[in-house]
Amino acid sequence: MRALFARHALLPQGWQRDVLLEWDVHGDLTRVAPQAAPPLGVARADYVLPGMVNLHSHAFQRALGGLTERAADDPARGPDSFWTWRDLMYRFAARITPEQIEAIASQLFAECLRHGYTALCEFHYLQRGPDGNSYARPAETAERIAAAGQATGMGLTLLPVLYSHAGFGEQPLRPEQRRFRTGVDDVLGIVEALQPLRGPQLEVGAAPHSLRAASIDQVRALAAAMPPGRPLHIHIAEQQPEVEQSLAFCGRRPVEYLMEQLAVDTRWCLVHATHLSEREVEALARSGAVAGLCPSTEANLGDGLFPLQPYLEAGGRFGIGSDSHVSHSPVEELRWLEYGQRLLHQRRNIAVGPVGSGQRDVGQYLWQAALRGGAQAAGRRLGALAEGMRADLLVLDGAHPNLDGVAEADVLGRFLFCGNDNLVRDVLCGGRWVVQGGRHVAQDAIAQRYRQAMSELRELRELREPSEVGQ
Repeated sequence: MRALFARHALLPQGWQRDVLLEWDVHGDLTRVAPQAAPPLGVARADYVLPGMVNLHSHAFQRALGGLTERAADDPARGPDSFWTWRDLMYRFAARITPEQIEAIASQLFAECLRHGYTALCEFHYLQRGPDGNSYARPAETAERIAAAGQATGMGLTLLPVLYSHAGFGEQPLRPEQRRFRTGVDDVLGIVEALQPLRGPQLEVGAAPHSLRAASIDQVRALAAAMPPGRPLHIHIAEQQPEVEQSLAFCGRRPVEYLMEQLAVDTRWCLVHATHLSEREVEALARSGAVAGLCPSTEANLGDGLFPLQPYLEAGGRFGIGSDSHVSHSPVEELRWLEYGQRLLHQRRNIAVGPVGSGQRDVGQYLWQAALRGGAQAAGRRLGALAEGMRADLLVLDGAHPNLDGVAEADVLGRFLFCGNDNLVRDVLCGGRWVVQGGRHVAQDAIAQRYRQAMSELRELRELREPSEVGQ
């Protein structure tokens, strides 16, 4: 029977009791009824939440996690930074095959599902072979990501990436960037090739990689040529050197430049946007675009802290992503997001609604705000337990000591800010139970394929050797 009875469920209006949830064969919620009587033969749960949206992912980087945490011994190389990490990532990306991409993505998606993500936006820029030439099917690697989504049950938004230049001013690509090389026509061709895969569980948008890797004319042309309503994502203002390079190139900061040149609106997700002026904060909030925040990766790479408090005060929208996948948990992303702000401002309970709004609970505010922003960025019917939305939900382990007997108002605070146990017990994604009892239903087979891919990539000694790092 396609139904679940929840003693407590987080609906758009807040926690509701005795909620009957029903969904159809297509994976859409058809009934969400609070204060219902528990039907016979229907599974029951203590606490049910909408599944979280992961709005920024580079799936192949899952295999790189933990392999770059060694400081260089060569003083001439300078301090380790995003730019030295990027150099190591390039060398790893140069070797990976489509089969390995699929195996790694499947492992990642299974892990993300187990921790509470039920949708993911794949910012996909490994479009070409290791030699820089096109595959027989230009969309092959994106199709591999789609296959991983189908195998694991993860809902996807595929974002083939426009990547033409090595820096501002249309600098030529470096040899190690040749796998990423695409023009506007290439990206549109991949979007068209992926059209047959579109459906309730998969959307297709596009992503200019950054203002470093795509000229503003290319970004404008791609945005104009995409079908109406499709998501558009872009990396922007992640690092201070990027801001400095933008100022040197055009006399404008990256977000300022983008906003001046294009009509940025609700289709857009500006990923990171870490380094913003006050004017940029206000402009981004006014635009209706989503700020795509990835706190665990931004911390791992030393990016900096997003100006969350003034952005929320200006009415800005945000969502969370796991980016390089040093973490696979929305709990960790949201915890990092709030704790980073507490350290910055030296006070507590930052991410809440304005006084008098009724949204003063940090855990509930973070979860619901990230759901809204993530759903917008994904371009899919997500982010709420409501009729017509996808049947994506999490069942928390009500018997865990952190939740046993807890008042519903304290559930999200416990979930996000108490301990490191994974409290997600079961996961329904698109009407399909993909995690039960804390395990993915295909966990062993997925892990075996991942181990095989990693054994083929095991010779990573060169990742620890210094090399010239370009910016």
